[in-house]
Amino acid sequence: MEIKAGNNDGRSLLWVIIVVILILWLLGFLVGNVGSLIHLLLVVALILIILTLLGVI
Repeated sequence: MEIKAGNNDGRSLLWVIIVVILILWLLGFLVGNVGSLIHLLLVVALILIILTLLGVI
């Protein structure tokens, strides 16, 4: 069995971005001063998750 590097088409990087956005969103509830920008980040994360599950990205 041969393991090739780079055959995940950037999906691991996409998941890292999604996790970072979700962590920032959760921190926004603790800080409270960020405003509605945190909710915008959540929407972006959800859109990326849906597009990934549909196989668009």
